[in-house]
Amino acid sequence: MFNNLEVFRMASGLASHASARQGIVAQNIANADTPGYHARDTVAFRDLYESRGTDTMRATRGGHIGIGEGAGNTRLVDIAAESSINGNTVSLEGEMVRSAEIRHQHDLATSIYKSSLNIVRTSLGR
Repeated sequence: MFNNLEVFRMASGLASHASARQGIVAQNIANADTPGYHARDTVAFRDLYESRGTDTMRATRGGHIGIGEGAGNTRLVDIAAESSINGNTVSLEGEMVRSAEIRHQHDLATSIYKSSLNIVRTSLGR
């Protein structure tokens, strides 16, 4: 009855998405001085979550066959930003803001998971 509740899958997906995004932000920051590097980000979690019912193949781990980039359903997009003289589009300020948004997203996923777990425990009388 309580196996595979949608709220737990959604919270897990949100946390995984935040983790993948944080890795991409770290790559952007690491390449802040690389000539011609274009800053990237993932598609919003909302778009991934809404499209999960389509017939596209999904992976649960990055090592699955046919997955080109990152873990799971991570799709990368270039961030539209002004480029510097060497063609780099990474803005350290923008990456810091994005990192704070990601932290909030991960905290939200954790809160949803904890609240849902407490509701299940209460319903079981524990």
